[in-house]
Amino acid sequence: MRIVVAGSSGHLGRNLVSTLRGEGHEVVTLVRRPAEGADEITWDPAGSDFDSTVLTGVDAVINLCGAPVAAQRWTPEYRQELRDSRILPTRVLARAVAERGVPVLLNASAAGWYGDSGDAEVDEHTPNADDFLGTMCRDWEAAAAPAAEAGARVVLLRTSNVLAADSMMVQGLRPLFKLGLGGKFGTGRQYVPWITLADWLSAVRWLLVEQVSGPVNLVAPEAVTNAVFTKAFARALRRPALITVPGALLKLIGGEAGAELLHGHRMVPKALVGSGFEFAHPTLESGLAYTFPR
Repeated sequence: MRIVVAGSSGHLGRNLVSTLRGEGHEVVTLVRRPAEGADEITWDPAGSDFDSTVLTGVDAVINLCGAPVAAQRWTPEYRQELRDSRILPTRVLARAVAERGVPVLLNASAAGWYGDSGDAEVDEHTPNADDFLGTMCRDWEAAAAPAAEAGARVVLLRTSNVLAADSMMVQGLRPLFKLGLGGKFGTGRQYVPWITLADWLSAVRWLLVEQVSGPVNLVAPEAVTNAVFTKAFARALRRPALITVPGALLKLIGGEAGAELLHGHRMVPKALVGSGFEFAHPTLESGLAYTFPR
């Protein structure tokens, strides 16, 4: 396949591009810096002057653009950056996909769609939460509508926390747990949706060719609470998890971004499982064994 990828500089994008090329696909990446070869095209993801002819003859577009949610406190300026870095590139690419008749658009979305859903299971039919992340995800997904209206098969990748040795989540948690300072966040009753990088990559490649459209939860089948997750994470590192990180401290340090660690979504991969996809790491034990091989 000839595939164009936007957002290839992040953890997921780098691994996806490498995997697709390793499988023999022709991958062209959209980059904001000057292009360094025939497999790169310079673009302005927030601009309106994107030359849609670069998508001529392309089999699929994968858009993973978006500033990291947990990179800093959510000041008004960073809130706007979080929205703009997702919605504007999606709008530009969806219109270009529509103009050039690209058959498939895989567009990033996130677990933040669901907000703090407590113990209730949430699937792809659950409405978005009426909070900052929920409404951002709603507008993000809506920005892909022109592609679907033009006949493209549009898949919205609602990605959960990704487990891999070099993922942002693991790199953020591992130093504290290595020091024996890890533990549950607040009550620990909030659910932590997760998926291994290997399963995320397999799912995206599956969705490139399977006749699935609309939102898809990229999450492992086993739902666990924060208390269960942090205990298992510590055990995988051969460390104790005796500490409780007070919710007030998370809010003090991280503001709204820190408070999100107290929110949980009991996501289920209804669309993936229904399409016949099989997980390599369906349980947290197998996921952590993949993340921290011995």
